[in-house]
Amino acid sequence: MTSATMPHTLERSIVIRAPREVVFRFFTDSARWAAWWGAGSTIDPRPGGRVFIRYPGGIEVSGEIVEIDEPERIVFTYGFVSGSPIPPGSSLVTIALERERAGTRVRLSHAFAEAQVRDEHVQGWRYQLSLFANAVADDAGASVPEIVDRWFAAWSEPDAAKRNAALEETVSAEVSMRDRFSAIEGAADLREHLAAVHRFMPGMTLARDGAVRQCQGMAIADWVARNPAGDEKGRGTNVFTLTPDGRLETVTGFWSR
Repeated sequence: MTSATMPHTLERSIVIRAPREVVFRFFTDSARWAAWWGAGSTIDPRPGGRVFIRYPGGIEVSGEIVEIDEPERIVFTYGFVSGSPIPPGSSLVTIALERERAGTRVRLSHAFAEAQVRDEHVQGWRYQLSLFANAVADDAGASVPEIVDRWFAAWSEPDAAKRNAALEETVSAEVSMRDRFSAIEGAADLREHLAAVHRFMPGMTLARDGAVRQCQGMAIADWVARNPAGDEKGRGTNVFTLTPDGRLETVTGFWSR
């Protein structure tokens, strides 16, 4: 298979907020591969290894790994088991991973013999790479609820040493926070801000209220604030963005009352 036999190429690029090593393991583990493509999909991560995709609608694709270079690149053939619109071995998929500050840039190239068949796959790859980004984010963000809970626990912790230790584990050094009462830049500024909260509102606690919702490096969590007697003093919602390694990068708070 060469550029002469497959001159028509589909190219697409997306950024996933996760390290390359985390993204690449979706090409080396059948369970993760299936989490992307659909139940029953498998991959044998070695040159000559079988690539099998079973879409949720039952359509099956088969191929073979041509090249695999962890964590940078995978190349495999791609075709439909039914033979239509293209048989197995008749197109070539190349996926390259590049480090970026925001995480990993995924570059897809899919080469075909015919332009019409290429064009039929444009929306399919737009959709499948979106599913891929979500599958990786869900896998990489499995601990996000714990991170969010540590964030709220830091706000509720009166002991400065314990509070600062919780922040050290939770936020990036460049964290920023915005709400109706905060315009914070950096972890040092945040530590002083929380110290002031406990000075002027002693005994105040903040806790998550309900499930954390997350999507591709962002998370949303509702919260409730209570005074030392346990009376509710306010409610709201925080929107978080996360660094590729899972720390809180920005926090935006919305008060509902």
